[in-house]
Amino acid sequence: MPVVLPRPFRALLVAGLLALGACAGTDEPRADPRQAAGPASMARPRTDDFGLEIPAGREFTRVVSLEPAVTEIVFAIGGGSRLIGRSRYDLYPDSALRIPVAGEGIRPNVEALIALRPDLVLLYAANDNRAVAERLRTLGIAAVGFRSDRIADFSRVTLELGRLLGDTARAAVVRDSVQRTLHRVARATAGRPRPTVVMPVWHSPLYVIGGGSFMSELVAIAGGRNVYDSTAAPSPQVSFEDVLRRDPAVVLVGPAGRARLLRDATWRVLPAVGRGRVVAYDTLVTGRPGVRLGEAAVSLARLLHPDLALDHR
Repeated sequence: MPVVLPRPFRALLVAGLLALGACAGTDEPRADPRQAAGPASMARPRTDDFGLEIPAGREFTRVVSLEPAVTEIVFAIGGGSRLIGRSRYDLYPDSALRIPVAGEGIRPNVEALIALRPDLVLLYAANDNRAVAERLRTLGIAAVGFRSDRIADFSRVTLELGRLLGDTARAAVVRDSVQRTLHRVARATAGRPRPTVVMPVWHSPLYVIGGGSFMSELVAIAGGRNVYDSTAAPSPQVSFEDVLRRDPAVVLVGPAGRARLLRDATWRVLPAVGRGRVVAYDTLVTGRPGVRLGEAAVSLARLLHPDLALDHR
């Protein structure tokens, strides 16, 4: 049975740092934040990806965001001036670099957060962060957790952030802009041959991007097919023998991973490697489900279909 990337590595994956550390762990379940449509559901409070109620009717002016994709969205919807803290992985946009580092994305120091006097803390909704969210809430600090595994989650999270920060119209504009680019790339690649792809994200043991990840969806939009797209996990552990059996036409990997893979004699057995079809993608663009999802789709489409004329519009 496939397993998912260990917890710390999953957090780094969200941050787009696909070449960094791992240790033992399991996947974290999350509550379904969606409610059924209709008048009855309108009266029910919305919940975050911890399953905790999202605060409503409050104005937040001192915000800490410890999730890189969320930080991107906050800036995109005009909330950057409210940010007083970020994680060390929040590197986009450039304005984020002027925000002080407030803590880690996983198990941040609660006392350090309290000292900043935030009125809202945005967390990555891993089980390891649930206790942090609950403690902050007992102190009167709003804490909300989001987790984006699929592209649809980006749209949902963007609108929820718009509600939290009081600008749902701008949030909808950001969502629609990203969706238009994704649709444009999908139309441009429709009808083309779809090269099969494997995306290794950790080498020992070997983890790859599975069908439960937004990155697998991006590959499909970009005109490829992930050979592990039928695997439900976002990042299953697999054997090299299984990769060899599936015989992908292209290996998509981050720059550091590409250099390591090309030095590995085992991988040279894979026909795609022998044909020089080991392609590096930008992990900071493609490795996070933020406002650059459209740009990521364009970038991957160019890698898989070099003759395709696409821009980032």
